[in-house]
Amino acid sequence: MGAPHILVVDDERDIRESVRDILQDENYSVAMAENAAAARNALRDRRPDLILLDIWMPDLDGISLLKEWAEGRGLVCPVIMMSGHGTVETAVEATRLGAYDFLEKPLSLAKLLLTVDRALEADRLARENVGLKRRGSPLVEPIGHSTAIQRLREQVKRVAQHDSWVLISGEPGSGRETFARYLHAHSSRKDRPFIDVAVSAISKGNAALELFGSERDGVTQYGRLEQAAGGTLFLDEVADMNLEVQAQLVGALDTGSFMRVGGSAPVNIDVRVVAATQRDLHRAVEDGKFREDLFYQLNVVPLAVPPLREHREDIPELLDSAVDHLVEQDKLPYRRFSIAAQNVLRNHPWPGNIRELKNLVQRVLILGTGDEISATEVEAAMGAAHAASGAAGIPGVSFDQPLRDARDAFEKAYLEYQLEKHGGNVSQMAEEAGMERTHLYRKLRDRGIEIKDRR
Repeated sequence: MGAPHILVVDDERDIRESVRDILQDENYSVAMAENAAAARNALRDRRPDLILLDIWMPDLDGISLLKEWAEGRGLVCPVIMMSGHGTVETAVEATRLGAYDFLEKPLSLAKLLLTVDRALEADRLARENVGLKRRGSPLVEPIGHSTAIQRLREQVKRVAQHDSWVLISGEPGSGRETFARYLHAHSSRKDRPFIDVAVSAISKGNAALELFGSERDGVTQYGRLEQAAGGTLFLDEVADMNLEVQAQLVGALDTGSFMRVGGSAPVNIDVRVVAATQRDLHRAVEDGKFREDLFYQLNVVPLAVPPLREHREDIPELLDSAVDHLVEQDKLPYRRFSIAAQNVLRNHPWPGNIRELKNLVQRVLILGTGDEISATEVEAAMGAAHAASGAAGIPGVSFDQPLRDARDAFEKAYLEYQLEKHGGNVSQMAEEAGMERTHLYRKLRDRGIEIKDRR
């Protein structure tokens, strides 16, 4: 695993090398630059995790260089200023421009290491908080005491001890990202970044820029691969990645290096890749929509997150967790689910999985009154949600996806319904569906539907 990379910018050779030796003794990776021009080149060569920047330099002073970085694309990492002739005004200006702290020369060894450690930790927490706020949920252990969830948690902790790449499969809303973060938190990379990429949200023309960054007009933009240096890169809905970018990613994972868009030199990477998908990647490979070599690179360790309907016994615990979070974070009034309400929810098919459950909890806390949530209230809330999806809506089937994926989702919902209706009796199900039993068995297997669980 890569250590935090620190860039030391100082025109005095003795100070540069002294700081380098101190930091290397603490297992940091260090690059050095003697002036502003060399610092710009060092930033182009590799994204640092922290910069130690001298104020007085021959070609351009550190405050001006800090201002240049801050006014461009913003500071890419914490910056600690250093000076033997600093003034209060200089320190205030540096802070205004975004510097993390200001150290006076001669440098105190203890203060240098303490400030570096605090700056790196503050940056890590800030990045983590941004990701968590975007999701609106805390970073917690995956919830549930069912056999399926306990087994998966233990499996993830074992896998986390090795640096292999992981492919997580599961339905939307089932908790794939939660398990990816759980894996990262139990790995040797836990103190390094966890960078998530929502592949489906990247436009086709920007995918390469998003992942690999760019070099244009002397300005370096760091992509997600570099932002995840030493840590974990999470590729959510990796099946949505276009073939051209898939080819570039294959090359990067094969060689451990890549070229930024418009770049002139390769950039080395040290990152663990965890990918997630709701689709059958075997089928995507057969259809020519996903590269076979990338599939085998990612699928070193496959993990399958079960849908909520396969661990319904965890529903009471999930309800309690969702209520506690919404009460604490959104200041909603505390209400408890009655036993009758819990029984209604345990019998719901949950096509939207845990995400659907959290949305339902939020709905009843906002709209309802009284200390207890009744079964009637839950049924009304679920009915309203279904009506809001439109008369033609089908639970678990999104219209905001390609036709083939929507058709696959509908088939799965239809087969689930028929299987439940006939209590797992495939003969009765085949008769009503108008299908041959052998063809029906194949359909059920392709959709990942277990027959024995319904009998």
